[in-house]
Amino acid sequence: MADDFELDTDDLARRMDGAIANLRVELASLRTGRASGSMLEPIMVDAYGSPTPINQVGTVNVPEPRMVTINVWDKGLVNKVEKAIRDSGLGINPQMNGTIIMLPIPELNEERRRELTKVAGQYAESARVSIRNLRRDGMDQIKRAKDGMADDDQKFWESSVQDLTDAHIKKVDETLETKQAEIMQV
Repeated sequence: MADDFELDTDDLARRMDGAIANLRVELASLRTGRASGSMLEPIMVDAYGSPTPINQVGTVNVPEPRMVTINVWDKGLVNKVEKAIRDSGLGINPQMNGTIIMLPIPELNEERRRELTKVAGQYAESARVSIRNLRRDGMDQIKRAKDGMADDDQKFWESSVQDLTDAHIKKVDETLETKQAEIMQV
């Protein structure tokens, strides 16, 4: 049975890539002093009785380096969108102009930059934990198939899983380093 054991490393790599993709989405939501439409992605608006992403209730634009605008399609949702942005913790004060909500992005002070780098570090750590959990799943599959498997085969598969894990942890660290440099850039 275990002689023909084949660990699906492609599936494991795909799932680890998913953890990194999720990290990138979370990091994109951190503002760096420059306007970005992606910083609004995690914000949900209570629209028509269900939580809805902002980009599904209006058009998000970045007309200037320090300004994001949202053109809300339904006039009845303008106040809900504004409230969702205020409650999001982004630290942005929305300004309303009819159905258009303008979000001026203020300069970040040194203290706020340091706070954001810590938040980025927390996001990266949760991605590392996800990758380590996937590593544990792979190792558990190897242990379950251990009966009848040669020691060399077992070591080969464990080494493959560990190499995959190390490579993905390195990607997380590189992504975090890039984001922290971007945040600290004045």
